[in-house]
Amino acid sequence: MKAIILESHGLPDILKYKDIETPSCEANKIKIKIKNASINHLDLWVRAGIPGMNLKLPMIMGSDATGVIVEIGDNIEGYSKGDDVIIQPGVYDPSCPISQRGDENLSPSYGILGETHSGVQAEYVVLDPIHVYKMPNCLSYAEASSMPLTFMTAYHMLLERAQILHTDILLIYGGTSGVGSAAIQIAKDFGCKKIISTVGHNDKLRYVEDLGVDAVFLHDENLYSKVKDYLGRQKVNVVFEHIGEKTWETSMKLLDKGGRIVTCGATTGASVKINLAHVFFKQLSILGSTMSNIKVFNEVLDKISKERYKPMIDSIFPASEIVLAHEKIEARDNIGKVVLEIS
Repeated sequence: MKAIILESHGLPDILKYKDIETPSCEANKIKIKIKNASINHLDLWVRAGIPGMNLKLPMIMGSDATGVIVEIGDNIEGYSKGDDVIIQPGVYDPSCPISQRGDENLSPSYGILGETHSGVQAEYVVLDPIHVYKMPNCLSYAEASSMPLTFMTAYHMLLERAQILHTDILLIYGGTSGVGSAAIQIAKDFGCKKIISTVGHNDKLRYVEDLGVDAVFLHDENLYSKVKDYLGRQKVNVVFEHIGEKTWETSMKLLDKGGRIVTCGATTGASVKINLAHVFFKQLSILGSTMSNIKVFNEVLDKISKERYKPMIDSIFPASEIVLAHEKIEARDNIGKVVLEIS
């Protein structure tokens, strides 16, 4: 079978689209023919190498995918050949006490397909049932494949970690990114008082406006003054952070007393300065977040099935053009998710 393989870290052209052995279905696993897979920013970090993480190479890339069940292990019940399925990308040990209390993403066993474990950008994958869920029938394979990781991450950040309120004013960075556009949709559906977002280029403003934000600004050196002028005497209650070093100071200054900043990434650098006096006088909360628990994943799937959240796809590439797909995302030329046609 064909698969997208990472053999060593580097630039996009390090990725290989090559033949590897087709996996066999074990008694406690499910074999899936992958139709579409999407690329997350995580894929770029994995490809380049994540500081402090020794990833097992070679590995199949990718966390998000959809496909069709083609074989079911003898010990598996509740699934049928021909089922359309969507992949839940979190890896965990169901027997772990932390997983059993519903905090799967806090378990020491937790990992991610396409990062700590081999991924799903291949013609066939064999997975544990914890990864295999019924695909929402309102979406195509490509549309559904674009949603799991970003929506589960954004939902967990806003609902579980920041515990957003209807009275909250939100600042969501990177409204055209996968996780940013997901956060906007989640906050809109929840009914927050006001949603402000940012983009990196003027040609991305309309896309974010169409998502229904109250205001959108370029995240440049004038962002603080623009948001401050827009809000007047009001301040931001929750900052949805995944940019890091370049936006951190602005985020902290814009927060109201009792404000929360929730972060899942740092695309511009992870080393930031924190004035502790500023934190305790304003009673700020700094919240980290990674992926989500399974409760959240199920809630997100339910929302998608009810068409409360919609996929935002920029482009679809054949799997053989994986290098071009990575280059497009790295150049920040995409507005929405980049999806791969696998089979």
